[in-house]
Amino acid sequence: MTITFGEDPVRARVQALLEELQSGGIVDHRHEGVHVDLKEDLSRRGPHGTLIPGDPRSEASAKYLASEAACMANTPGGGALIVGVGDAGELIGTNLDVHWLRHRIYELTDRRLTVDTSEALIRGTRLLVVISPQAMEPVRYNKKIRWRVHDRCEEVDPNTWFTRQMHQLRYDWSAAPSTVAISEVRPAAVEIARSFLYNSGEDRAQELAAAETPQLLRMLNVVGEGEVLTNAGVLAFVGRGTNALDYTHHEVAGGDSTARVNRRDRSLLEELAEVFQVFEANNATRHIHTGLVVGQLRDIPVLAAREAIVNGVAHREWGSHGATRVEHIGRTLRVTSPGGFYGGVNESNIITHPSASRNVALTQLLADLRVAERQGVGVDRMVREMIRHGHQRPTIQEIEGPYVRVSLLGDALDEPWMSWLSRLDPRREAQDVSSLLVMSHLVQAWWIDEAFAADLIQLAVEEAGAVLQRLAGTQIEGQALVEAVAGAPEDAVPAWSLTAQARDVLSRLDAEAGFVRTTRSRSDVAASYARRRGRISTAELASIVNGQASNMGSPLKSLEADGLLAPSNESRRGRGFYYRWVG
Repeated sequence: MTITFGEDPVRARVQALLEELQSGGIVDHRHEGVHVDLKEDLSRRGPHGTLIPGDPRSEASAKYLASEAACMANTPGGGALIVGVGDAGELIGTNLDVHWLRHRIYELTDRRLTVDTSEALIRGTRLLVVISPQAMEPVRYNKKIRWRVHDRCEEVDPNTWFTRQMHQLRYDWSAAPSTVAISEVRPAAVEIARSFLYNSGEDRAQELAAAETPQLLRMLNVVGEGEVLTNAGVLAFVGRGTNALDYTHHEVAGGDSTARVNRRDRSLLEELAEVFQVFEANNATRHIHTGLVVGQLRDIPVLAAREAIVNGVAHREWGSHGATRVEHIGRTLRVTSPGGFYGGVNESNIITHPSASRNVALTQLLADLRVAERQGVGVDRMVREMIRHGHQRPTIQEIEGPYVRVSLLGDALDEPWMSWLSRLDPRREAQDVSSLLVMSHLVQAWWIDEAFAADLIQLAVEEAGAVLQRLAGTQIEGQALVEAVAGAPEDAVPAWSLTAQARDVLSRLDAEAGFVRTTRSRSDVAASYARRRGRISTAELASIVNGQASNMGSPLKSLEADGLLAPSNESRRGRGFYYRWVG
């Protein structure tokens, strides 16, 4: 089945020009315009204009094309470059590596532009088509903003760009109307949508699920004028003609695949439902010791896995024809989706950055169907679920392509930690992602302050301080959970550590479960504290590790011998004596 999304005038124009070239017609500079430009691969020109094979990774060509692609992206509606055609219409061709070029353009535009690159073989000559989607914010190249005026690129100031683009900034491809009639909706997709709604247990969702199909689709905002689906509706209820997801399961890394979901001609909802089902069938259950609040757990928390998979289709670049890859290897789930980070999101702010989706309508549709958490909450949920079950926090990174990869590692199950969390009062702190991040850090690293916490939980220092104050009012088995580190200067920002009682509870639970917890040495704790805060005293170290000040001299002197600490005075005596960080 051929699926036709809403008309893309840029792609339609490119296709028409390629067909003209294929038929033997002349396509030259007269066919260039605001949205399409013909470009040569600079590496194919030798001395005196002679043709040479060209360099697959020509830096000069990449810089030239990145500049032109950025110009197209800054133009309302975006644009395309047909690479390998001269101004006079001669087929010159190109040997540029399609994947390398795509990533190099991304890097050269300060990671703001993800182009769609594809090959076209025209009368035996290899061309490249580089399509730039319309930019949501100006894409600079060499610190300049350029856009197309008729058939050339001209520099424009930021104010003019924003004024011209303001009405375009809210454009959402997934909300645009397609040419697919409502009658093309797959019944299986509708039934899966109803299942998601019924299974949520929410009264409003169940009322929605009971509606007749046309009314259900309208209430989900996937029907536009003329009884045609939006692009989001086509993806969710009809499909794009090729698979959106590619799931594989391997018992061990490098082992043969034991399960795969990779079928064409289905809707996204059908693909999601099958991937969820196959994943859960291969996500083993672990039984934990009697007496803990949770009696059994999956290798990978189901809620975290669902959020990772759904985010991999909700926020991806749909201009790319590749599938979102879901690799389930042992106790690890890795989701890799086309397109880099978007809208100002990066690795250092992804937990708390305001929601920014390329596909607002599609993201909202999946939220309305209760397939995943509400827009912008999914990353929080992934982090929370992984940490509270004793696993490492998710790794979310941008990789070459660009792609976004989310990795969930389910190996490090920590049962005593889960039991320890169940003893907190108030219990809500065991569900708050910021509190969980701070407590997990305190168990592993022994101390924290506002500045460190701010980096860890990706919030402002003031908000991080509020989290620490909240934990200062939290108890465990009737005793305080955290306390300020003693011995710090009165004018210094407080540092915090777990109380001796809180650590005693965790140690007892470790012993009952036969769990051996890896702890940092006193020297490592002292070094991390002094490095961040500029100083450390025996009183401070003793307070952090719940020891006696008289026993703290040895690790500090060891750090001094290593050239990392220096005494605050030569006598090494007196009230207030401390060591300075000099490493």
